[in-house]
Amino acid sequence: MEGAIIEGEATITLPDGTSAKLPFIRGTQGPPVIDIRSLFTQLGCLTLDPGYTSTSSCLSAITYTDGEKGELWYRGYAIEDLANNCTFLEVCYLLLYGELPNTAELERFENAVKNEMLIHMKLIDFYSSFQQGAHPMAIMVGVVGALSAFMHEDIDVLVAEQREAAAIRVLAKFPMMAAIAYRTAYGLPIVFPKKKFGYTENFLYMMFSDPMSDDFTVDPVVANALEKIFILHADHEQNASTSTVRIAGSSLANPYACVAAGIASLWGPMHGGANEAVLAMLDEVKSVENVDTYIAKAKNPNDSFRLMGFGHRVYKNHDPRNHIIQEIAHEVLTHLKCNKQDIFDLAIELEKKALSDDYFIKRKLFPNVDFYSGIVLEAIGIPRDMFTVIFALARVIGWMSQWHEMMSESVKKIGRPRQLYIGAQKRTVQPIELREGRESIHPEIINSPRKVWSPIKDKAAI
Repeated sequence: MEGAIIEGEATITLPDGTSAKLPFIRGTQGPPVIDIRSLFTQLGCLTLDPGYTSTSSCLSAITYTDGEKGELWYRGYAIEDLANNCTFLEVCYLLLYGELPNTAELERFENAVKNEMLIHMKLIDFYSSFQQGAHPMAIMVGVVGALSAFMHEDIDVLVAEQREAAAIRVLAKFPMMAAIAYRTAYGLPIVFPKKKFGYTENFLYMMFSDPMSDDFTVDPVVANALEKIFILHADHEQNASTSTVRIAGSSLANPYACVAAGIASLWGPMHGGANEAVLAMLDEVKSVENVDTYIAKAKNPNDSFRLMGFGHRVYKNHDPRNHIIQEIAHEVLTHLKCNKQDIFDLAIELEKKALSDDYFIKRKLFPNVDFYSGIVLEAIGIPRDMFTVIFALARVIGWMSQWHEMMSESVKKIGRPRQLYIGAQKRTVQPIELREGRESIHPEIINSPRKVWSPIKDKAAI
């Protein structure tokens, strides 16, 4: 437990008077923990913590969050400092290796990423099995999982160098895989990366360029905005998708399969899909003139309207990423002079009204990073169903860094949460004739019409 300090013992006493002494441990920052690994051995009982709101699942040196102060650090560096002074690949290097690179290290890392950007042609063929209009996240779950079929024999997850190589590969190939997912979903021809472009520039090029034109240029303001969005989303401690990657990896699974599991977890609207929900909310509000009406609706417990993009599971006063993303939105909209200025003004007014209302203040509901990120992505031409893919593209380095850290531990434990069982007592199976006449437990399922699929179309041919 390098970096952790055992300060003493905490005593846990049960109602019957039996007690256990458990290590009381401090890290370099954040609340201390009580190490309960021997609790069941000592007392024969477990803890109950749905959602893991009070449980530390691991020791990690990668990301630190302080919900009360509104702080987010990567390897000790404040997110604001990194977003204002570093490129995304510098941050990727930091997350994976623990230190910011010098010039020579960054050049080698960038070259290693560029050299791995292309994906196998047979993997490209796999995209054709998805119909036009398929959700890009559905495509990404399948394609990244399939990547493990192309890269499995040469990966020993217990060897550090091979884990690092796997991390670089998936980081490098993700922009092309994401861009092809978009172009497949919209029926567009595939565009291959070019070495003259940087990481984020290549992604924009593969997303938006016309293969019949040679004059595509990457807008530096747009590229810079997307770089910062990638940095803001690169990691965020033990969130749902990161925890999913760690648990999948704890079985020593192929790392690309672990990333596919993380993508599936990220897909949900309570995680990666939140910024899309924000835009849907702003579409409903429509204009600044309607803000007061919708603020009142949000405060009404009997109304279904909710302010999306407000509040956060971790941060209790403000999200340190929100101010940065708001500045990015202002810069991009001013530069592009696009028709999204009205929706940005609406978001600003909604934020202003909510932050001055006691109802939201008391409940610590404030804009998070998702409140403005969707506005930026839509302004630069990324469709809403690609928003979560962009999130995954940014977060893949965090997933791989967390996976690499976990796999480097000398003692490895497979993820295996316990439960408090509240089901039936042990009972005996009755013959089916004795179960007749009982009211159906699920009549809505039993009685609902269902389409039965059969591979045999011509019954007469049997």
